[in-house]
Amino acid sequence: MNQLASNLQNDPCVNKKLSQKEIQMMKICRSVIATLAITVLFMGMSGCKKEGPVERAGKKVDETVEKGGQQVEKAGKKIQEGAKGE
Repeated sequence: MNQLASNLQNDPCVNKKLSQKEIQMMKICRSVIATLAITVLFMGMSGCKKEGPVERAGKKVDETVEKGGQQVEKAGKKIQEGAKGE
């Protein structure tokens, strides 16, 4: 018999002996409750996606780099066009 069963059967608050089926059901219930608690915890953590100052600064840097890359492409095209025209 495992620890849970022996604790429950020796508990003075429990007036009857528990059957193996009842003990098995209690184990299943504990597992389900633990799984639900962990799931709720992870869902709560994933829902808290507030954008902080570092994330905002990172987005601005990304936008600036993207705009700079576009300007370099435009300048490169103009240079190529100018070289073809000469």
